[in-house]
Amino acid sequence: MFNDLDPLLHSQLRLAVMSLLISVESAEFTFLKEKTNSTAGNLSVQLDKLSEAGYIRVEKSFRGKKPLTTCSITKKGIKAFEDYVNNLKQYINK
Repeated sequence: MFNDLDPLLHSQLRLAVMSLLISVESAEFTFLKEKTNSTAGNLSVQLDKLSEAGYIRVEKSFRGKKPLTTCSITKKGIKAFEDYVNNLKQYINK
């Protein structure tokens, strides 16, 4: 029997963001945008969805006079990501 895949993480961009954040302490918006090859608008929407679910923490500040958005994965996000990967492995190994 298969466990359901988390629909929130089943999106390509959200999964890419989580994959990047799982291996770093935090990442700036511009880094995530560059690595995922996404538009600022689309990335922003997906970050909001992950944040609302409690999977990531989004911090807004300033570097000098420029706005700075930094994202980090939460414990809940780490568990969700690990569960997603393990559930995916069940599909692959069956």
